[in-house]
Amino acid sequence: MSIRVLHPEGWPRPSGYANGISASGRTIFVAGQVGWDAQQRLVSGGLVAQASQALANIVTILALDEARPEHIVRLTWYVTERVEYLASSAMLGAAYRDLIGRHFPAMSAVEVQALMVPGAVVEIEATAVVPHAQ
Repeated sequence: MSIRVLHPEGWPRPSGYANGISASGRTIFVAGQVGWDAQQRLVSGGLVAQASQALANIVTILALDEARPEHIVRLTWYVTERVEYLASSAMLGAAYRDLIGRHFPAMSAVEVQALMVPGAVVEIEATAVVPHAQ
């Protein structure tokens, strides 16, 4: 397999992400996706709904180059409300698993003052590596 989770011996297992990923193959970089639909209308329902839509957008973009959610090696989440992000972790996890499955790449979450799209409360960037044909 060309994607490998890097987990130092003796470290506690992280919840919902990997400490590191090693991968080789074709790299796909997905720009930050906010929670809007194909007509660039933000979905209603707050953080969880927007995060779910942003993840769905990432999956849609990856599919254009024959990539799947399990090819994601890194996600960066930008959220406008850290407290809401932490309070919504169970619902965010469920939405994540519905779209990405039980694949947990290297991940960072950063609180920001605002996003460029008015009304957006989350933006997610992705990097994927599609294994070379074997």
